[in-house]
Amino acid sequence: MVNVGIAGIGFMGVTHFKAWHVIEEASVTAICTRNEKKLNGDWSDIQGNFGGSGGKQDLTGITGYRAYTDLLADESIQLVDICLPTPMHKQTVLEAFEAGKDVVVEKPIALTLADADAMIDAAKANGRQLFVAQVLRFWPQWLALKRMLDDGRYGKLMGLSLQRVIAAPHWSASISDMGANGGPLIDLHIHDTDFVLYLLGKPQAVHATGMVQNDFVRYVTTNYVYPDGPVVNCRSGAVTTKGRPFQHGFEAYFEEATIAYTAATEPESIDPAHNESSQQKLTVYLPDGTAEHPTIGNEDGFVGQLRHAAECAAAGNASDVIGPQSARDALAVVLAEGESARSGQIVTLD
Repeated sequence: MVNVGIAGIGFMGVTHFKAWHVIEEASVTAICTRNEKKLNGDWSDIQGNFGGSGGKQDLTGITGYRAYTDLLADESIQLVDICLPTPMHKQTVLEAFEAGKDVVVEKPIALTLADADAMIDAAKANGRQLFVAQVLRFWPQWLALKRMLDDGRYGKLMGLSLQRVIAAPHWSASISDMGANGGPLIDLHIHDTDFVLYLLGKPQAVHATGMVQNDFVRYVTTNYVYPDGPVVNCRSGAVTTKGRPFQHGFEAYFEEATIAYTAATEPESIDPAHNESSQQKLTVYLPDGTAEHPTIGNEDGFVGQLRHAAECAAAGNASDVIGPQSARDALAVVLAEGESARSGQIVTLD
């Protein structure tokens, strides 16, 4: 059993808290927040672009800390789950390593490559494990796509188009502050860029066009250049209305099948019974004109991701799925996309 302490009880802190509670291999034994209301389990004011509010939580048996240093001093905690704003990632991760803890940190790993490198170096120097929560690698539909590519069941992948679009994050001042989180390019779009790298490795170059606002990219369309591989593109950003606060999905074009998936939150005015998520099943369209919905499992991606981190931490093993180097690589690519969107030029990657 891995004892977990969560630092930061916002939208992602709540999401992780709920996921940890269905993982038998781990137990949340402490949380850290300066907010007295949250320490008492009233999380009803917490919301995001999917999943509903935080509600009211029974924190019986869970220690509440107001100071992060007190959480780190708790010797019963092996794994710290950092769900704090991105500018705080580097310092809080380094402090956790110095306290002898393994760490799960929310994506993105950092806002700069220098900070990401410092975190990676500190993990090595302290003999600790660092896991970066790039959850898309565990989401059933995306995981199914990777398996289809890896086993070659539908032949060669010829093209891939992804999307991830949200409304401006009015629910959180810190997320709305593009100067604090790098804007939608880094805070949102990195999900899809990371998954492209997971599928196909690093592209040779990127060519992006985007809506640039105060030097931050609010909306982007990126072409990932693979000279010997498929044509890959993604559109992502914070441009949709509050009536449709979240949508994501993909279409993958194989020689022998087209794989499609979309999901979106819908307002109560459309269908109160299905307000949380109106989604299409993963669909495989075949050459003979038929279509099927393959069985892919329904485990929540957050649960799969955090279980994997707990298993790695318990065994003292690095992760080959959500390790920090892959997160650093994804950050490097989205930063290059930002450069391309601002300049209008193709940016070649090392």
